[in-house]
Amino acid sequence: MADKTPSLSAIRDEQLADALSKRYLEYALSSIVSRSLPDVRDGLKPVHRRLLYAMRQLKLNPTSGFKKCARVVGDVIGKYHPHGDVAVYDAMVRLSQSFSVRYPLVDGQGNFGNIDGDSHAAMRYTEARLTLAGDALMDGLDEDTVDFASTYDGTDSEPMLMPASFPNLLANGTQGIAVGMATNVPPHNLEELAHALIYVLDHKDASVADLIQFIPGPDFPTGGVLLNDKEAILKSYETGRGSFTLRSKWEKEDLQYGNYQIVITEIPFGIQKSRLIEKIASLIEDKKLPMVTDIRDESAEDIRVVIEPKNRSMDPAMIMGHLFKLSDFQVLFHLNMNVLDATRTPREMSLLEVLQAYIDHRQNVLQRRSQFRLGNINHRLEVLEGLLKAYLNLDEVIRIIRENDEPKPLLIAAFDLTDLQADSILNMRLRSLRKLEEMSIKKEDSDLRAEKEKLEDLLGDPKKQFNTLKTEFKSLITTFGKKTDIGARRTLLVDSFETPAVSDLDAFIEKEPLTILVSNRGWIRSMKGHQDLSQDFTFKDGDSQKFALHCQTTDKLILVSTSGRFFTLDANTLPGGRGFGEPLRMMVDLDNDSDFTNLFIYDENASLLCVADNGYGFRVKASDVMAQTRSGKTVMNLVDGSKCFGVYTLADTDDHIAIIGNHRKLLVFKTEEIPFVSRGKGVILQKFRDEQTQVADILPFPGSEGLYWETGRGRTALQDFRLWLSKRASVGRTPPTGFPRKNQFIG
Repeated sequence: MADKTPSLSAIRDEQLADALSKRYLEYALSSIVSRSLPDVRDGLKPVHRRLLYAMRQLKLNPTSGFKKCARVVGDVIGKYHPHGDVAVYDAMVRLSQSFSVRYPLVDGQGNFGNIDGDSHAAMRYTEARLTLAGDALMDGLDEDTVDFASTYDGTDSEPMLMPASFPNLLANGTQGIAVGMATNVPPHNLEELAHALIYVLDHKDASVADLIQFIPGPDFPTGGVLLNDKEAILKSYETGRGSFTLRSKWEKEDLQYGNYQIVITEIPFGIQKSRLIEKIASLIEDKKLPMVTDIRDESAEDIRVVIEPKNRSMDPAMIMGHLFKLSDFQVLFHLNMNVLDATRTPREMSLLEVLQAYIDHRQNVLQRRSQFRLGNINHRLEVLEGLLKAYLNLDEVIRIIRENDEPKPLLIAAFDLTDLQADSILNMRLRSLRKLEEMSIKKEDSDLRAEKEKLEDLLGDPKKQFNTLKTEFKSLITTFGKKTDIGARRTLLVDSFETPAVSDLDAFIEKEPLTILVSNRGWIRSMKGHQDLSQDFTFKDGDSQKFALHCQTTDKLILVSTSGRFFTLDANTLPGGRGFGEPLRMMVDLDNDSDFTNLFIYDENASLLCVADNGYGFRVKASDVMAQTRSGKTVMNLVDGSKCFGVYTLADTDDHIAIIGNHRKLLVFKTEEIPFVSRGKGVILQKFRDEQTQVADILPFPGSEGLYWETGRGRTALQDFRLWLSKRASVGRTPPTGFPRKNQFIG
C-alpha cells in the first residue's frame, strides 16, 4: 500500500498573519469580481449573465413558448454556475418582477411574487422566457462580439460579457454587497439615457452638468416622487455617491358631508407594501399617530392604500408629513456607482464615466461585429469566384470529376483554385447546377463587394462608427421610448417640497381628562375622566395602589426611578383602563434592582428638587430631565449605594425647605441655598452623624404659611420655625412636641 504521508518538502514555513491575509484577499477579490459587483458595460453580475445565456441556449426568445423555470435553473447550475438552485432561482424571479426591475429581462408565467412581499411559487410550477429587453442584451452574441471562456468544468463555454444593445446598468440599476465594498445603482428611463448617449457622442467635452438636462434623475419601477433639487442630483452623479429622497405619491379623496380620506397610489422603490401597512397600523395602535384612525389596503393590480383621518378639520398635508417622518412612505435611496470597469477593476464612476464606458463597449461590439461580417463576406466571395470558374468551364469540371478518383488536385491545377473553392465545387449537388447562372453569381458578388467596401470604410472611420451608434440609440427610443407602455416615466421629479406647518404630534391630540394609576408592582393604566382618587381601585391579587394622579391626554409624565434615572411617558399612549394595564418595565428600560419613586406631570417651566436618601440634593430645571428614549436620562449621580429618595416640584412661593432624618433631627433652611445643576451628585442638605441615618421626609413650603404635620388630633401647624431655621448642611434639632413618630410632613 502506497504511503500517503506528505513529504517534508511539501511543507512550507509561513507566518499565520501573512497566510490569512493572502487567502482572505483572494476570497475578497473572487467575491467582488465573480459574484457581487456588476460590469459597467452590460450591467450584469455573473449569475444574471449565465441565466440569460442559458435561456438563449434553450431558445426561449420572446416569440417562443414558455419552459419550466426548473429546466432553466437546472441548466444554469449544471453547466455554468456551480451554486445553489435557490439563489439562482431567486435571481431569475427578480429579473421578472416589474416592481423590482424597470425593464424586466425575464417574462414570467405563474406566481413570481408581488409587491406585498408574498413569496413566489416553486420553480417546478413557474415558466419563463426572455423579454424583448433580455433578448436585446444578447443581440449579436453569435457574431464574435464578445469573448467566451470555458465553464467551471471545462466542458462548455460561456460569454464573459454581453453585447448589451441597451445600457442595462443605468436602465435597470443594480444592488450588491461584496467584501469591503458595495454597489447601489438606481434605475433610469431608457429614452432619457438614449438622448444622453447621443449627446456624449456629439460632444467630446460633455460634462455631468450637461447630462442632467437629459437625465434629470432616476426612474423607479414603482414610481413615487423624487424630492432632490438639481444641485444635489448633480453632485451625486458627479461623484458616483449620494442619496435620493423618494416619497410616496398620494391624493386627497373627498367624501360625503365634507369628509375626506387620503389615498396612497405609489410607494417607494424596494418597500414591501404589507410591512409598510403593518408598521402604520402598529403606530396607530400605539397611539403614536393620533391624527389617523385607520389604514386599509384596497389594492388590486394598482396600489391603493386608504388612510382615514381622525376628523375632517385636519390638514391632509400635515398628516402625510408625519407619516413621511415616521414610516417608509418616504425613504432615502443611497447611490453608490461602484462597478467593474473594462479592466475588471472595481471603482466608483460618475454618470459620464458610466455612459462613456458603455459607448466604448458598443463601439468595440460594432467593430468586432463588422470584422465578423467582413470575414464571412470574404469567405463567400472566395466561394463565388470558384463557382464562377466552374460555371464557365462546366463540361471540363464534370469530366475531371467523372474520370478521376481524386479530382480535387486536378481541379486546383486546372483552374487555379484554392482548397475552399475546390471543396465548394465538389460539394455541389447536381440539381444545383441549373442555378449556377452567371448573372446571379455576378450580382451576389457585386452586392457583397459593395457591402465589403462599406464595412471597410466603417472600420476605418470612427465618425461613421459614432453615426451608426447614434442610429442604434435612436432605435432604443422607438422600442422603449416614453410613448410605449413600458417606457413612460413613472417617478415624478420636483425641485422642492413643502415641509408640514405643524411638526409636533401633540397638535393632533384632543385634550381629554385622564386618571393615571400605577401599582406597587409596576403596572400602569389610564382611565378616561378625572376619577375620585379617594375611591378603592381594583388591582391584581397582592397588588395595591402606588401613584394616582389627574392629567390630560396632551400631558407628558415624568417617571423617576430609585437609580436616579428619569423617564418620559406620553399620557395619550398609556394603556386603557380595561383590565390592569401593562407593566411599566415594558415601556421603559429599568434596572432590575431599581424601583419607581415618583410620577408627576411635566411642566417645562417648573423647577424640581432632587433628593437622595443620604441627604444630598440639588435643584434642576424640568426641561433638563426630559428623556427622548425608553432608556431614560440619568440626572442624579448616586454613590455608596444611595438611592433617589424623591423628586419634588417647587412652587414659586416655596422659599423654605424642611427636612428630617430618621435620627429625628429637623432642619429648616432657605431654598436659595440649593444650587441648580443639570446633572450631578448635589450638595449636602442635612448632615447626618450616623452613617446609617437617612432622610425620613422633606417638604418645600412657603415660609409665610409655615409647615404642617398630622397628629391624632388633626392637622398641626408650626408657624414659628425660627428655632429650627439654620444653614444648609446643618444637623438640625429635635422636632417640636407632638411631631409624629413616623417623621412625615403634610403639604
